[in-house]
Amino acid sequence: MKTTLCFATNNAHKLEEIQAILGGTFHLLSLKDINCNEELPETGNTLEANSLQKAQYLYDHYQVNCFADDSGLEVNALNGEPGVYSARYAGEQRSHSDNINFLLKNLSGKSDRSAQFRTVITLIQNGEICQFEGVIKGQIIEDLRGTDGFGYDPVFKPEGFERTFAEMSLEEKGKISHRAKAFEKLVDFLK
Repeated sequence: MKTTLCFATNNAHKLEEIQAILGGTFHLLSLKDINCNEELPETGNTLEANSLQKAQYLYDHYQVNCFADDSGLEVNALNGEPGVYSARYAGEQRSHSDNINFLLKNLSGKSDRSAQFRTVITLIQNGEICQFEGVIKGQIIEDLRGTDGFGYDPVFKPEGFERTFAEMSLEEKGKISHRAKAFEKLVDFLK
């Protein structure tokens, strides 16, 4: 029997990526499927807080078992920036290209380009709350490479690989990404 869960996102890229990771074990509902058209609250100052806030909102207002994630790019030379503010690092317009350009400008002249992507997922099922974390370490490269993916994918090269996330297929990225690692923990828990 498939487990039905609502994924708290309006991001079609994320939904596609996660459905590929979850495969046929779960029946994944989108916000649209449950008629949730409002912007979910994200006012926390940590990935954990934002993930919990979004899941709790859905559970309280729509009475559905659900999970929410929040992800961020954490760059060592920038004291963990952009972190929880990754989506709006260069401003509220949430432009991927503006964010990347601002990141590269802030890293200009810095020799340490190590970074990590981190995802925190909050699952609320029948009122029980669990959180799962996934991390992938890598480097911020100086020039954009690749056309797949979204966000900082064209400048993030994961450890042990010569290609950026944006140069990988959805399937390749899905096997190694921070999101994949967090979702593996979620799936193991649900089984």
